[in-house]
Amino acid sequence: MLKLKNIQTPIAEELEVFERRFKDSMKSSVPLLNRITQYIIKQKGKQMRPMFVFLSAGLCGTITDSTYRGASLVELLHTASLVHDDVVDNANERRGLFSINALWKNKVAVLVGDYLLSQGLLLSVKHNEHGLLKIVSEAVEQMSEGELLQIEKARKLDIQEDIYFEIIRKKTASLIASCCACGSLSAGADEDKVKLLHSFGEKVGIAFQIKDDLFDFGLDDVGKPLGNDIKEKKLTLPLIHALKMTSISEKRRIINMVKNHNDNKEKVAEVIEFVRSSGGMEYATQKMHQYQQEAFDILMQFPENTYRKALEQLVRFTTERNK
Repeated sequence: MLKLKNIQTPIAEELEVFERRFKDSMKSSVPLLNRITQYIIKQKGKQMRPMFVFLSAGLCGTITDSTYRGASLVELLHTASLVHDDVVDNANERRGLFSINALWKNKVAVLVGDYLLSQGLLLSVKHNEHGLLKIVSEAVEQMSEGELLQIEKARKLDIQEDIYFEIIRKKTASLIASCCACGSLSAGADEDKVKLLHSFGEKVGIAFQIKDDLFDFGLDDVGKPLGNDIKEKKLTLPLIHALKMTSISEKRRIINMVKNHNDNKEKVAEVIEFVRSSGGMEYATQKMHQYQQEAFDILMQFPENTYRKALEQLVRFTTERNK
């Protein structure tokens, strides 16, 4: 089993420096804001986004000050979006800890998200990083569109496979794509290489999200509530494919359970069993590996070095992880 710590080896020092710089980029003269941003820093996850930025930079040339700014910009805008998401979703927890809105209420959470957003913008403008700002701003635009598209479709539960892929490309994959594009641009890569790395990140992001969706149907005890997507009326790839393979009457019955009985544990379990027995899991797994292979095919166009090897391992990690 691949471990992130081992994959981080070529950029371990850079990640340590990045953590210090990222903390500095969040500092404020307002004590309340500092307390909240310190709380956010304690919740940091796997550091996968900065890893993609630094490894992509190393793949294309040299890690520079611009690379650190690119990683900070991605993290600031992403963290802002998570704080705002928790307000929108009325979520009380994130990664097992209380969310900002749960501890300090919605008004403060929205303002903290706005502050983080402004710090990202200021960091870019101050250092004339307009190229990086353009890449990350486009990702935020895509993430917002993807979320709204999902909300719109969840009302009618009429998501087809092509719409599902459009949603996850915008919602999840666009951010990982922006990490890889920022990294390559910060290392002085030409436009073609930046586009290539953006495409690579998009493929990885799609594979990552499919893996996340598979967790929901109970492959393992991964800390994510079983059937959580069903409870939130999200039609993900395993369920979309299972519905496609069944009769019209059975499809209506399953959609009715998702739509009207999604808070009933027994009904949710029935939907999960339907997906498992209808080939939904196998189909989604096959699609995940297809996107993973497409990501590998792009990577192979770059010269072999320690950064390419680490990126290969990071791609494998996205589909082999158990949470």
